[in-house]
Amino acid sequence: MTTVDEPRTAGRQLLLDPGMDLTLRPMRYPHFFDRFRDAIRNTWTVEEVDLHSDLADLERLSPAERHLVSRLVAFFATGDTIVANNLVLNLYQHVNSPEGRLYLSRQLFEEAVHVQFYLNLLDTYVPDEQERFAAFAAIENIPSIRRKAEFCFRWIDSVFGLRELRTRADRRAFLLNLICFAACIEGLFFYGAFAYVYFLRSRGLLNGLASGTNWVFRDESMHMAFAFDVVETARREEPDLFDADLERQVTEMLAEAVECEVQFAEDLLDQGVSGLSLKDMRAYLEHVADRRLAQLGIAPRYGAQNPFAFMDLQDVQELSNFFERRVSAYQVGVSGSVSFDDDF
Repeated sequence: MTTVDEPRTAGRQLLLDPGMDLTLRPMRYPHFFDRFRDAIRNTWTVEEVDLHSDLADLERLSPAERHLVSRLVAFFATGDTIVANNLVLNLYQHVNSPEGRLYLSRQLFEEAVHVQFYLNLLDTYVPDEQERFAAFAAIENIPSIRRKAEFCFRWIDSVFGLRELRTRADRRAFLLNLICFAACIEGLFFYGAFAYVYFLRSRGLLNGLASGTNWVFRDESMHMAFAFDVVETARREEPDLFDADLERQVTEMLAEAVECEVQFAEDLLDQGVSGLSLKDMRAYLEHVADRRLAQLGIAPRYGAQNPFAFMDLQDVQELSNFFERRVSAYQVGVSGSVSFDDDF
């Protein structure tokens, strides 16, 4: 048995071993390849989203609702770009599985589609060019968004200098980065943002945005599922990486992410949005954080319940229609079922 600080290259190759395995047959991790194939079947394009149907709704919004939407699209403008940067800079080089890297390549494409979707969103919702520039510079001039970005950048930087995962400490640092981006950023920041979209949709507003969000939601759910597969695979191969200290770090990380997102909620709801309270938004975020901890096999921190019925019920029919439409219109028709309970 190797010591914790020796390279783990003797005998069977492990997922986080340094190197760049290129051998797809025999597959060491066929479940990663299944994730890749599922993602291909989930292909969609930005041109399928009709945002222009939202223009009349934008005129109907109250000043408080317009402020909420303005902040929301400002966050969307840079959020997926940050995720893509971490994928390229930190994740791809350390998941030593050609099947896993196939999925990460596909994920990078999906992040690019999301960026294009949010670009179209800004171009449609914000006709003033200077306002659009300000939205893209949100991490510099909106404190609540800057705090979230700083949280992301700190975790990107935490492993940026690692060229190989040679030690136990290196591997734990990588796993913390992966968990951060799956559970905190894609799994909490984005799902908090989606809650605002579905709240507006529950009031009959911005159906185009909600339709596009359905498809982004499915992508993000698959990104999280793959990341948690990687974590679970590493746990099986190297159980010594997972101990009470790692669980404590993950729990504290998610708690910080909740506070970042609550500050964002305070900003969005500062002017008073009828039907959406800061108290309920905090409870929802804590509920989501507990679900992420449960997915990682860690005890919940908050014990919060989901206060938003619309998150359980909203858009199930829309997603069903999407699957049926793609089966008839595309060779890559989606199959399978969707469970909102697992992700929201």
